[in-house]
Amino acid sequence: MSANPSHHVATVVARALTRRFGEFVAVDGIDLSISRGEVVGFIGPNGAGKSTTMRMFCGLLRPTSGQAHVAGFDVLTQAQDVREHIGYMSQKFSLYGDLSVRENLRFFAGIYRVPRAERAARVEYALSMAALDAHADSLVATLASGWKQRLALGCAILHRPPVLFLDEPTSGVEPTARRRFWDLIHALAADGVTILVSTHYMEEAEYCHRIALIDRGRIVASGSPAELRDQGLGGELVEIDCAPLGAALERLRDMPGVLDAAVFGDRLHVLLDAAGPGPERLGAGLRDAGLQAGEARRVRPSLEDVFVRQVGGHAHGAP
Repeated sequence: MSANPSHHVATVVARALTRRFGEFVAVDGIDLSISRGEVVGFIGPNGAGKSTTMRMFCGLLRPTSGQAHVAGFDVLTQAQDVREHIGYMSQKFSLYGDLSVRENLRFFAGIYRVPRAERAARVEYALSMAALDAHADSLVATLASGWKQRLALGCAILHRPPVLFLDEPTSGVEPTARRRFWDLIHALAADGVTILVSTHYMEEAEYCHRIALIDRGRIVASGSPAELRDQGLGGELVEIDCAPLGAALERLRDMPGVLDAAVFGDRLHVLLDAAGPGPERLGAGLRDAGLQAGEARRVRPSLEDVFVRQVGGHAHGAP
């Protein structure tokens, strides 16, 4: 999906943004720029620095060094102004289960200091935007997770922020509800809202205008989904049907010229050194080891292939 920002004005900018906790470097010199109306996906393994970066952008955590501006405000010297001009939805969004959907919206409208004369209209807009009209008087505790997720988004935009930070907002939500949530995200982006969203779901990366892959506090690759797929993996990617997968995986990783191998569903994806032997030898090598194997065939890299190649090696060594 190509970017469709209203105009190319950066509303989120980071330069050499760094955060240390003692000797541990959680965010290591990140450079990032996000335009108005752009949806950027923050993708990386647990502990990569996604949440820490978002908390700095939100003015909730002071950078150790570097700079960041959000909606025109400096996160270091104007943190309160930043917080007034953003919407933030954390992994565990805070809703009040003993209040109704409408009562939650009214409460957060007060927290966000929405002018009293505008609150009723803003609440009705949030109900309509999130398709919650039929549940307006339902207690939040009785709602399914997908409805709670939409309500949390509705609460986060009551004050019409120009920037939204969504920290793994779809975690634990079933696939159909996740897809509907992304429809809401793109509707907001079409209205000019800038959105940075972190996710563990690779299929959700396809919904973003642009992706930033982060590992060990550093952005290791960035670009549109198509650009990341087309950048290449530093070798030739092939797919092979074989069984049992575990034994085949170990055997392939020991073969000369194999840069990496990973399980993809009921088959393996193997990255070969372009200067090494061709893919035709893989099936024969597995069969010689007493394993079942078909013939390897070249495939176009997926975003998951790119992710595994860029951060997989570090992730394997993580505790």
